[in-house]
Amino acid sequence: MLTIVIQCIIIKLKGLIIMTISVRLSDDDTRLIKTYAEMNNMLLSDLIRIAVIEKIEDEYDLKCYEQALKEYKENPKTYTLDEVKKELGL
Repeated sequence: MLTIVIQCIIIKLKGLIIMTISVRLSDDDTRLIKTYAEMNNMLLSDLIRIAVIEKIEDEYDLKCYEQALKEYKENPKTYTLDEVKKELGL
């Protein structure tokens, strides 16, 4: 298997930052990723961008859940929807 090398080229264009990332993959990984993209009618760049963003979102969601669970364990008081509406004057 080849070492993954990430090379970033950052271009600032009208306030936007465009980044190009190059990744070296084994032949097997390349075939797998290309086949998956073709099966789902996706461009490789879209597939990789979506996969990375979803991974970040999943980890963020997990951290939020863990924090909420910790807070709940410290103070297990809960409220009904009616209680929340009353408290907020809705």
